[in-house]
Amino acid sequence: MNIVALVLLSIIGFCIGLTPLLYNGYKVYRVIPKTFGQLVALRNLESEGLYDFWSEVRSLHEGVDLMVPPNLMKNFKIYLENFNLDAQIFIEDVQKSIDKERSNHRAFSPRHNLKSYQTLDEMNNWLQSLPALYPGIVETVVGGISYESRKILGVHVSYKSGNKAVFLEGGIHAREWIAPATVTFILNELLTSSDPSIRSVAQSRDWYIFPCVNPDGYEYTKIDRLWRKTRSRNGKCFGADANRNWGYKWMQGGSNSNSCSNNFAGSAPFSEIENLSLSQFIDSISANLEVYLSFHSYSQLLLIPFGHQGLEVPKNNEELHYVGNKAINALAKRYGTKYEVGNFADTLYIASGLSTDWVAAKYKVRLVYTFELRDTGKDGFLLPEEQIIPTGQETLDAVVSMIKQINNTCV
Repeated sequence: MNIVALVLLSIIGFCIGLTPLLYNGYKVYRVIPKTFGQLVALRNLESEGLYDFWSEVRSLHEGVDLMVPPNLMKNFKIYLENFNLDAQIFIEDVQKSIDKERSNHRAFSPRHNLKSYQTLDEMNNWLQSLPALYPGIVETVVGGISYESRKILGVHVSYKSGNKAVFLEGGIHAREWIAPATVTFILNELLTSSDPSIRSVAQSRDWYIFPCVNPDGYEYTKIDRLWRKTRSRNGKCFGADANRNWGYKWMQGGSNSNSCSNNFAGSAPFSEIENLSLSQFIDSISANLEVYLSFHSYSQLLLIPFGHQGLEVPKNNEELHYVGNKAINALAKRYGTKYEVGNFADTLYIASGLSTDWVAAKYKVRLVYTFELRDTGKDGFLLPEEQIIPTGQETLDAVVSMIKQINNTCV
């Protein structure tokens, strides 16, 4: 094949989205504002939209993680000097972390490889294999449809009729790969574990489990590993933040009307077909819904509604804190991983249009939490594969603790 043909194939491959974006020389810094002026400077830097902020600018003495491209490195360092900001490098070369993350990936097998990050097809193939393996217990369900016509695939696990329901969703932010991996781990353990505590919890509830509720975005992370949003068309930019687009307190803080922003809330509540269709599925099971858990990364937090402001809390806020604290204590016993429990707006940042807030406000579901999984910034969204199983194990410990607590509590 001649060089012209090779070049043409490369161009075609890029145009149809087969060539991954590279992050060579990109660095992730943690900056800690120590004065009000420094805090304002970081907020102004974020508003420019030139840097990918991996965490929000919240308050004094709280670290802010952001990714800096090579072409802006000089400007960034000048900005730090101008405002006397100290910055610590957390990831020296983002592409090297991505390459390391992918280096041990193995192909799909019918048994499902829980130790590696799975592609969307691999996850869905495994989900579709489960009803034959567990007849009468597992059925596949379609929670909705995506902009690019992919199914939002999940499973319904039911050992007996009459149980209250638990809903698990992961992958609403595409780049947070540990979330779908953790949800699939939990599902696998609910089906296969011989541990008496897990068996009791598995059989005491109906489970609706959706590892990836943003399938287009997750699929696109094959091309751009750090893609966050959906893939809908919005003017000159693609996608909306699927966790700023739900219909409770939409656009009332922590979201953006700029379609190119990572926090773009969409053109209207439920403008994203993924959220609209999934909300309709949730509505169909809402009468039986007792627990709703949303899985994200990173920060090692267990978050209670609501996100739009700190003054509004659920009526059972005290119970949510009590159950949550016992859950994170159970989580910490296995590997010593430390989590913090708190209301979303007070503990993480202001954010509106969240899936958990919509569920909590509309249906008054008893337990509603957001898990922000490992880690606290060392690897950020690029958590190495060797941490998948430990993350899944400790998170399952927390979920088991939650269900055991409400099993033992009279309502």
